Amino acid sequence: MAIHYRTQAFILKKTDLREADQVFTVFTKDFGKLKILGKAIRKIKSKLRAGVELFYLSEIEFIQGKNHKTLTDATAIEKFKNVKQDLEKLEILSQIVENADDLIKGEEKDEDIFNLLNETFDKLNNYKLQTTNYPLIYNYFLWNLFSILGYQTDLYHCVNCQKKLVPEKLYFNPEEGGIICSGCLPAEALAKAGEISPNVIKILRLFLKKDWDVLLRLKIQDFHKKELEAISLDFLKSVRYD
Repeated sequence: MAIHYRTQAFILKKTDLREADQVFTVFTKDFGKLKILGKAIRKIKSKLRAGVELFYLSEIEFIQGKNHKTLTDATAIEKFKNVKQDLEKLEILSQIVENADDLIKGEEKDEDIFNLLNETFDKLNNYKLQTTNYPLIYNYFLWNLFSILGYQTDLYHCVNCQKKLVPEKLYFNPEEGGIICSGCLPAEALAKAGEISPNVIKILRLFLKKDWDVLLRLKIQDFHKKELEAISLDFLKSVRYD
C-alpha cells in the first residue's frame, strides 16, 4: 500500500507533459524541493487543478512511486492575489522563483529557505511599495538565499587583508566572494571587480539583518539601484558557475 505524504508547498513551476499531465516543481516545508506529477490535471474536471496554480502556497499530498512522485490532493492556502493583479509584482515574483529553482539543488528539507520564500511572497503581496522599489524585494530574497546556501559575503571586512572596511574606494569581486579595499586590489584585477559604494554596502547589510523597518524608509537613488542590480547579477553568475 502506497504511503501518502502531506506538506505545505510553494508552486514554483509547472511543465506540460503528454496530453493532460503536468509536472510541478515545488518547494515543500518538510521535504525541500520536489518534482511531482499531476496526472490528468489539465482536464477541466480535475479536482486537483484549483489547488496547485503557479505561485500558490498549497497543502499538497503525494505518493512516492517507483519512478516519480504523484500528486493525490491539493488545497490552496494562499493565492497571493495582489501579486497576480500587478504585472510589475508578477514579473519580480517570476524572477525570484526562477532563481530559487535554479539555485536550490536536491531533495532536502530546509526550513530557512521555506521561511524565506514565505516571507518574500508575503512582502511582495502585502507591502505597499512604489513600483520602482519592487526590485528591492527581489534583491532581498537573492542575498538571503545566497547566505542560506553558504555564499554569504563579509560586508564588514576586506576579504583579502581582513581589515575593517572604511568609506573609501571599495570593490566587489564575485570571484573572491566579497569586498576588497583599494589597497589590496592589484591593477590586473580591476577588470573583474566593480566599484561598490558605501551606500550599497549598507543596503546589503540591511538585507542580511532583515531590517525591513529601515529598508522601507530608505530613499534609494536610481544610480544606487542600478549599482545594486549590477552587483547582484555578477554575484549570481559566479554562484551559478561555482
